[in-house]
Amino acid sequence: MNLKQPAKKAIVTLTMAGVVGLSAFGANHAVLPLQQAEAATAASAEDYAAEYALKTLNSFYKPALKGQFPGSVSGLTIGKSTKQDVYKAIGEPPVPGKDADAFDVYGANMGNPGYSFSYKLNKIREMRYFGTNVERQTNIGGITMKMLKKNWFAPDATTTFKNGKTKQTKLTYHRGEYKLEFIFNSSTDLDHINLLKK
Repeated sequence: MNLKQPAKKAIVTLTMAGVVGLSAFGANHAVLPLQQAEAATAASAEDYAAEYALKTLNSFYKPALKGQFPGSVSGLTIGKSTKQDVYKAIGEPPVPGKDADAFDVYGANMGNPGYSFSYKLNKIREMRYFGTNVERQTNIGGITMKMLKKNWFAPDATTTFKNGKTKQTKLTYHRGEYKLEFIFNSSTDLDHINLLKK
C-alpha cells in the first residue's frame, strides 16, 4: 500500500493522539486503585485496633469474678493481697500515695500499662487500670461505650460526675462479689477501669 505524505502524517498524528489519550486514561484509572488501597489499609488498621481493643475489654471479664485484673497484676486480689504482694509483683510505686486514702501510682511506660492501688488495713481496696500509652487504640483507648454495651450488654449502674473540669460517666458491671467501673471522659474516650468490692 502506497500512501502519500499527508496521509502518512494524518495516520501518525492519530496514532500518537491515541497513545497519549490511552496514557492519560491509564494514569487516571491507576490512581483510583491506589486510593482504594490506601482506604482499605486505613480501614484494616482501624479493624485491627478495634479487634485488639475488644480483646483487652474481654480480658477483664473472667478475672473480675475473682477480684483480679488480667496481665502482670493477675495474681493480686482485692481484699486479700497486701501492699507487699503488689511490691513483689510489680515493684514499689514511682508515685506513692501520700495518705491512707491516696493511690500508689504506676505510670504506663515502654508499652506497659499504668495502674493505681489504694489500700485498707494494708490490703488492696481498689485497683485502677489506665492502659498503655503506646498503641493506645489497640488497648484501652479503643474501648468505647458502644463496644462495651454491645459486648457486655447494659451496665448494672450508670452515673455521671465531675472530676475537676471534666464531666465523666461511670458504667458499673457487677462480677460476683466485685464490680468493674469503666470511667469515660466521652462515649469514645475510656479514661480508666476500676475494680473493687461491691
